Amino acid sequence: QVQLVESGGGLVQTGDSLRLSCVASELTFSSYAMGWFRQPPGKEREFVGTITGSGAITSYSDSVKGRFTISRDNAKNTVYLQMNTLKPEDTAVYFCAARLGLGRITTNAYEYWGQGTQVTVSS
Repeated sequence: QVQLVESGGGLVQTGDSLRLSCVASELTFSSYAMGWFRQPPGKEREFVGTITGSGAITSYSDSVKGRFTISRDNAKNTVYLQMNTLKPEDTAVYFCAARLGLGRITTNAYEYWGQGTQVTVSS
């Protein structure tokens, strides 16, 4: 069965950087767009960014544009979220998700989800 496993979360300070990883198994990875979402405490899950199967096209929410970068290594079935200049409002559980075809910004467009990794940014 398809599994997505995130890692790399932790507790950091404002202005720090962190890189999240998401390893996929049991799917043809390069055929799937990958999305990153986050769920802040007490709030709904929100779109962070997405990358096409080839890695050629990325898209980001306005709140992270210019600070976060999504990349992927199809040979390793892994997608990354590089987060720079972190702010306290970036505190959330971060999820990766996979969907066949092009990336989308809505949670219900994605077929598979990881279990999430906690990122906490202290002020």
